[in-house]
Amino acid sequence: MKRAIPVVVLSIAGLVPVWLYQPSAATSTVQATTPAPSTSSSGTSGTNVVKTTTIDTEKGPVQLQVTFAGTKITAVKMLQQPNHPQTTAAVPKLIAETLEAQSADIDTVSGATITSDAYKESLQAAIDDNAKTASASPSASASEASSQTVDGSALSTEKGPVQVQVTFAGTKITAVKMLQQPNHPQTTAAVPVLVAETLEAQSADIDTVSGATITSDAYKESLQAAIDARG
Repeated sequence: MKRAIPVVVLSIAGLVPVWLYQPSAATSTVQATTPAPSTSSSGTSGTNVVKTTTIDTEKGPVQLQVTFAGTKITAVKMLQQPNHPQTTAAVPKLIAETLEAQSADIDTVSGATITSDAYKESLQAAIDDNAKTASASPSASASEASSQTVDGSALSTEKGPVQVQVTFAGTKITAVKMLQQPNHPQTTAAVPVLVAETLEAQSADIDTVSGATITSDAYKESLQAAIDARG
């Protein structure tokens, strides 16, 4: 039996009233460390993984690891983040918005302004770094051109419809996008976890997210359908 990944903390943290987070006006700006180059490494199928410079804020350090397939953002991982309930609740929202917008032009999460601003600054640095790498590597463009996008089956659940769209570079899963998902807090928290697990496992053999079993099962079924339909 697959182990369940707890996301109860995420869900509870998302319900903590905003008034519990009260940074003073005089200390609401983000303090950046001395600029240093981001580090990047090229992977297979034209992927590029960029680790950004750490940004120190009054709430704690912020550092990202961003994975690209050509110029497409396929995954974002927090390497460092403030140990704060509002940050814990904000991070999945920031990552989901990033994967949808494919840029750092995303909304600030209410109640986590400092973390949001540092996240966006760090993300933009990663995008700029990847652009330099991509321009120097013609193979990245060729890989991106050979990518294939497949829609998984649309499934109706008691919580709402679930459908995924999967992008492949050859046989490698480079991105997963939710075309349909239940409008439910547990689903919102679970989706980034499911997508991250998929990109790591490169299959539908991933864990069910605790508290979002129905959505997890439908996600995996739709994902497997997309993998099977890949030409």
